[in-house]
Amino acid sequence: MAIDHQSLYLTRTDESQVGFGRRLLREMATHDWLVLAFLLALTTIALRCEPSPDQRVSAIRMGSLLGFQLVTLLLVRGRLFRHGFWAPLMYRFAIYGTVQLSYFFLARLLPLVNPTTVDLELYHLDLRLFGVEPAIAMDAIVTPLTTEWFAFFYFDYFFILAIHVIPILLFAKSARLLGEFALGMLTVFCVGHLVYMLVPGYGPYRALDGEFMNPLPHGMWRDMVMATVASGGSQMDIFPSLHTAAPTFLALFSFRHRDKLPFKASWPVTAFCAVNIVGATMFLRWHWVIDVIAGLTLATVAFVASVRGTEWELTRRAEARLSEAWPRFRRGTLP
Repeated sequence: MAIDHQSLYLTRTDESQVGFGRRLLREMATHDWLVLAFLLALTTIALRCEPSPDQRVSAIRMGSLLGFQLVTLLLVRGRLFRHGFWAPLMYRFAIYGTVQLSYFFLARLLPLVNPTTVDLELYHLDLRLFGVEPAIAMDAIVTPLTTEWFAFFYFDYFFILAIHVIPILLFAKSARLLGEFALGMLTVFCVGHLVYMLVPGYGPYRALDGEFMNPLPHGMWRDMVMATVASGGSQMDIFPSLHTAAPTFLALFSFRHRDKLPFKASWPVTAFCAVNIVGATMFLRWHWVIDVIAGLTLATVAFVASVRGTEWELTRRAEARLSEAWPRFRRGTLP
């Protein structure tokens, strides 16, 4: 008989026989540990940087994210806060929201962690491995039309993320679908943000500025991209290319679930957008080709890990009669 992963949870008798601390640890899901390790690493890194105003701000910001997640895990996983709406919402902000928000805090932290860049090393590696740098090769096809085309898709990255993240995190009924999506996306961003610190750089637009014959012409979408990157970007966030990794993961995820709506209709559109976003990262001179290869690799690893990790997590929670991996919104209180 098939196991109903969403309906099995600890009974009151079970809870009375297990200590609070032990029960809390048992209730922790794979993605809880992943995000906890990620935020702990960011906070530790920020604290160990040389003292400065940026270091203090970074330490406070990262520590605040870590503190919010710890409090939420204590309340929700510890079953102290069981409101059917606010507890699941708080949990989603603590697990997924903190990871996304951490990106906007990296602009101050990355230069402190590693002030040098490896742009020229990446460029020479590209030439040795591939014999060409796409950003330079695409210089020959720069026109107002091609620039606006790729700038539109580069900006579309944020829209593609939003139309997947918000509906799935808030409205998905399938524990498996939600688990695979969230674990995969969290893996992409947690790994990506940490690796930024190991391989810092600005990309071809800055390192090879004198090599381009055709400047990228102004246009509505190109100017929007430049304004967005200038105001919210982390600047040294090139390896791996998360503009490659995240859309590629979404394409793989959508194709896997193409037997369900809306993915039955949306997966070709998602895949088409992903291909153009990947091209845009190099056309607009933000990324080296090795950044893109790293992004594709990260997306693939995250996809495989999300499928296997979610299957293991659902089975473990069902057999141990634990609460849901992602608490569902419901009337009343959580079970």
